[in-house]
Amino acid sequence: MNTKKTVVVGMSGGVDSSVAAYLLKKQGYDVIGVTMQIWQDEEETAVQENGGCCGLSAVDDARRVAADLEIPYYVMNFKQEFKESVIDYFIQEYLDGHTPNPCIACNRYVKWESLLQRSMSIGADYIATGHYARVEKLSNGRYSLRCSKTAAKDQTYALYNLTQQQLSKTLMPVGEYTKDEVRQIADDISLKVANKPDSQDICFVPDGDYASFIETEAGVTIPTGNFVLQDGTVLGQHKGITHYTVGQRRGLGLALGYHAYVIEIRPETNEIVLGTKEESLTETVRANHLNFMSVADITEPMRVFAKIRYNHRGAWCTVEKTGADEIVCTFKEKQGGASPGQAVVLYDGEYVLGGGTIL
Repeated sequence: MNTKKTVVVGMSGGVDSSVAAYLLKKQGYDVIGVTMQIWQDEEETAVQENGGCCGLSAVDDARRVAADLEIPYYVMNFKQEFKESVIDYFIQEYLDGHTPNPCIACNRYVKWESLLQRSMSIGADYIATGHYARVEKLSNGRYSLRCSKTAAKDQTYALYNLTQQQLSKTLMPVGEYTKDEVRQIADDISLKVANKPDSQDICFVPDGDYASFIETEAGVTIPTGNFVLQDGTVLGQHKGITHYTVGQRRGLGLALGYHAYVIEIRPETNEIVLGTKEESLTETVRANHLNFMSVADITEPMRVFAKIRYNHRGAWCTVEKTGADEIVCTFKEKQGGASPGQAVVLYDGEYVLGGGTIL
C-alpha cells in the first residue's frame, strides 16, 4: 500500500516553484507539477516578452523542470476563474477610485481555492507553491503563516487572506531558505531556471499601462477631470482617475511650488484631491473584509506590527474591532500611502495575525 502523500505543486517556470517541487520530492512526497493557464493566449512573438508567473512561456520552462525532476506535469485551465476573481475585480476597483491588489485576489481565489479544489478532486493531499513563507499549526490549533527565513524575501503580505482550510492543505518549502540558497540548490541540481529573473509587475498588464488596459477590457473611455484641493479649489486637469493612486506624488504633471500628493480619489465627482505631504499622512487606517489567521478574532485592542502595502517597511499600531467586519489601526507614527483597496496585514511577532482591505 502506498503511504506517501501526494502534493500538487503550482509551477510557474521560475526558480522558486521549481526548487519547491525538488525539495518535496526529496522529502518523499509523490509530486505532481501543474502550471495554471490563467489569462492570456499569447502570440509566439510575445512569449519571450511576457514571461513571469503567468505567461505561456512559463509552461515551457515548467515542463522542462518537471522532466528533469522526473515528475508528472500538467497544464490546467483556470482562465474563467481568473477573469471573474482577478481581472473583473481589478477593473472595478480602479473605476471605484481604489487601488486593487490583484496578486492577493489571485492567491486567495485562484491559486488556492480553485487549484486546491481541483487537486483534491484528483486525489492529492496537499498543494504547494514557491512562496517565501512558512505554514505552521499553532498551539491554539489554528494555522498561520510565519514570515520566511529572510525579511529580504518575505511574501506573507500577499497571502494573508488564505483560509484555515487552505492553510491546512498547503506546503511552502522554500520559506526555510534565502533566495540565494534557493538559486544555489537549483544550480547544484543543474536546473536551467537557476538564474531566471524574478517576475515583475502585474502579469496581465506587462507594460504597466493599467489605464489603457482598463479602457480596452471594460470598453469604456475614462474621462479627464479636475485636480482639486480639499476645499474644492481647482488646480488643473487630470488624465482620468485610473491613472492615480492615493499617496502618489510623481507623474501628476502640475507645478505647484511644492510636492503635491494624491490624498483622495472621488469617482462620484471625477476629482483627484491633492495636498501637502503632511496632509497625505494619517495615523488611523480602517479596514474591512477581514480574515484572521493566528487567532479566530480579536476581542480587545492589541499592539501589532502592520504593513499597509507590499513594500511597506511596517510600523507599530494598536488594532481594535469597530464592527463585526471592521477594524481600525491607530499608528504610533503617521503613515503615508494608505490606499483604499490595498491590504493592511497585521503581524504578531513572526506570525500573521490577520488583515483586511483598507477603506
